[in-house]
Amino acid sequence: MVKPLFLDNYLKIANDELPSGSKLLKRIPVAYDDNESENELWNKHDLYMRTYRDQKQNIYFSGMRTDERQADKSLFDLKTDIAGKMIDNCHFCQHRCGVNRRNGEKGFCKLTDTSRYAAEFLHMGEEPELVPSHTIFFTGCVLCCIYCQNWDISMHPEAGREVNATELARRIDKRRREGANNLNLVTPTPHLHNILRTLSETSVSTPVVWNSNMYHSPEAARLLEGVVDVFLADFKYGNNECALRYSKVEDYMQTVISNMKYAYQDAELLVRHLVLPGHLDCCSVKIIEWIAANTPDIRFNLMFQYRPGYLAFMYPEINRNLLPGEKEEAIRMVKDAGLKDILL
Repeated sequence: MVKPLFLDNYLKIANDELPSGSKLLKRIPVAYDDNESENELWNKHDLYMRTYRDQKQNIYFSGMRTDERQADKSLFDLKTDIAGKMIDNCHFCQHRCGVNRRNGEKGFCKLTDTSRYAAEFLHMGEEPELVPSHTIFFTGCVLCCIYCQNWDISMHPEAGREVNATELARRIDKRRREGANNLNLVTPTPHLHNILRTLSETSVSTPVVWNSNMYHSPEAARLLEGVVDVFLADFKYGNNECALRYSKVEDYMQTVISNMKYAYQDAELLVRHLVLPGHLDCCSVKIIEWIAANTPDIRFNLMFQYRPGYLAFMYPEINRNLLPGEKEEAIRMVKDAGLKDILL
């Protein structure tokens, strides 16, 4: 599939010139039994996704029109039902805890099957293309970053308001009518089942932005295809050692790289990289070079907002702000890599 100009499809969806991926999924009728096993549902999912890809190609790149009526039982419904089964042996993220969240068991994210969000509003402080952005900050996280600026909600998933799919769907519709350019879901991975349930009840066509650390599982990546129009990806580390030390996750590079490549095939990418003090050579340059070589047609945001918060005081090497020379060196790295669409 030919890659569009930077965020071109996103802008067309935001301007109602193209249907969102979710709208396309809701138009594709499927046949399955709710009592089928997860494996049986996956087989049908992968088969029907061929129809989605063909239709998207025809609509997005060939200008063809298709039946716009929502199916009684759609490919989006199938994705939602698969996610509902996955929480019985949870593997939404690559920790793959395998706990039964429906029965109240908790894994790394400390969440049961209930989802909560700490804030929901029209955000004016995101990248220029995104604002105004209907942003929902979910509680909990699949990373445990020792310098997290939102630790009060990421480490305390019990905080916030409980998600009611119907009520939140109505709020999403309302925000779109109020002028939101997108739906911006922050730290969404452990809430995939409830996010899909919520989106299944929305009536508007709005770009879905998956504002994520990209540490989701391969199965979650398959479910997200079509649902997500823009991955707002937080690419933190250039190696597994730093990821384990500062965010308590294993196999970071393999997981994030796999998910970035998968996302790049279907959706558009806006990648953020927060520069860490003392980590230009081990992280920043490796991330920048990987992006230039593998996903060059993206929006790239080099960020210098690092502050040594939360537990950073326990790690002397990053318990400081960035030096002016580090900012200058990071900018040079990006320019030397030849990335075209850069936000500094």
